[in-house]
Amino acid sequence: MKEEDGPKMVEKKRSYGQHCTVARALDAVGERWTLLLVRELSTGPKRFKDLLGGLPGIGTNLLAGRLKALEAEGIVRRATLPPPAGSNVYELTGLGGELEPVIVALSRWGARLLDAPGEEDAVSAGWAAVAMRSALGPEASGGRPGTYGFRIDGEAFHVRVGHGGEEVEARQDPAPDPDLIVEGDAETFLAVASRRLSLEEAVQSGTLRTEGEQEGDREAFMAWCKHLIGSAAG
Repeated sequence: MKEEDGPKMVEKKRSYGQHCTVARALDAVGERWTLLLVRELSTGPKRFKDLLGGLPGIGTNLLAGRLKALEAEGIVRRATLPPPAGSNVYELTGLGGELEPVIVALSRWGARLLDAPGEEDAVSAGWAAVAMRSALGPEASGGRPGTYGFRIDGEAFHVRVGHGGEEVEARQDPAPDPDLIVEGDAETFLAVASRRLSLEEAVQSGTLRTEGEQEGDREAFMAWCKHLIGSAAG
């Protein structure tokens, strides 16, 4: 179904009516599904149908309404990917990109609360990638720059850490020249990111596998996760 198909959902814009910076921010992004939509776009531009697939349960009309509201706020814009793809996509604007630290902070905080998935819980490779991007923050990188690929349930993502560990970004595409590729399923990556499973256990059991590492890179990745697990325990 195309975005324009079906009846249009017209939502009355709601406001807390408070002259407050926090309230104004929540006026813009506090509606149900909105920050999850930002989460989906935080790893790169997405087609409407990709967003629909990444947000099970939202419904076509509600997604269209949320996107329209975010466009009106200057948080999301429409774009066209360059050839050969040429797809019409949605992407975060500069203002929308500034929400990434909010998504990262929520992801790190939520990792403390994430239990094993229930029978009816959906699990997504993209959500696991966001969790790993949040886990591999500047405090865990030790200042070591690098590009780390993740192949999660067959989908390619990568996390790039800049010099000094100050710039960390995640994208949903293969890295052109990764220092290390880690492969596994989404549930395992989420378990590692939420500290329910140690990296050593995941590697030893074979649920996480590394490939293409150069000398020291695999050890650096292990050190990052050990640091995170130690911090969580403290």
